[in-house]
Amino acid sequence: MKNKVIKQTLEQVKSGNLDVESAMKQLKDLPFEDLGYAKVDHHRGLRNGYPEVIYCEGKSVEHIKGIVVKMLERDNNILATRANSEIYEALQNITEEIEYNELAKTVVVKRRELETTTSKILVVTGGTSDIPVAEEAVVTAQVLGNTVERLYDVGVAGIHRLLSNRDKLDEANIIITVAGMEGALASVVGGLVDKPVIAVPTSIGYGANFEGVSALLTMLNSCSSGIGVVNIDNGFGAAYLASTINRQIEIAMEEKS
Repeated sequence: MKNKVIKQTLEQVKSGNLDVESAMKQLKDLPFEDLGYAKVDHHRGLRNGYPEVIYCEGKSVEHIKGIVVKMLERDNNILATRANSEIYEALQNITEEIEYNELAKTVVVKRRELETTTSKILVVTGGTSDIPVAEEAVVTAQVLGNTVERLYDVGVAGIHRLLSNRDKLDEANIIITVAGMEGALASVVGGLVDKPVIAVPTSIGYGANFEGVSALLTMLNSCSSGIGVVNIDNGFGAAYLASTINRQIEIAMEEKS
């Protein structure tokens, strides 16, 4: 997948469906394009298998629009995280192929369909308040081409809710657990399954939660094996890691068959 774009371009030139000048135009801005205020990493899709993702917090609307315009020239799908409604409305003036998830604060520009994995990522939350972070993980995983399922509000305060969904835990190949407060959900899930668990601490909780630090420390100190932990409220990072693992599972399944 890393070299798919270059390979397709060369094959189009070879078959006569693309002239040399057009091919040069597609490849001329590798590895990056300098916009003055941003250096758009067009090479990332070749290195990592997916184009650069736009983190919107701290960026001006005009800068975000400029980056999106340049990425659209590559005909790639685009994901922007931490995007508010103002950014969404501004990007609507650029393209109609746009979706906004208000809970996740994500903007997706979908230019082409991706083949979806058969292996599944399950996103689990401790409470309803954790859903915005979980939705960021869901959208990210879906944009990266994964089959994703949700299991929300099954925290340890009512653990029977989680245990009654053992079938969903068993069906998933990778599980992302999203929880605030004391963050115990990751340990419970990790003790029930034989697959990777990626834990996301959230900043949900009262004062001694320290804006997610208590959940982070609980997850880092889990006695359950097979748990990896990402940063506080980092649903994107958890989904990207889960997708990387899931992609390798798919490759192994294809080679086996």
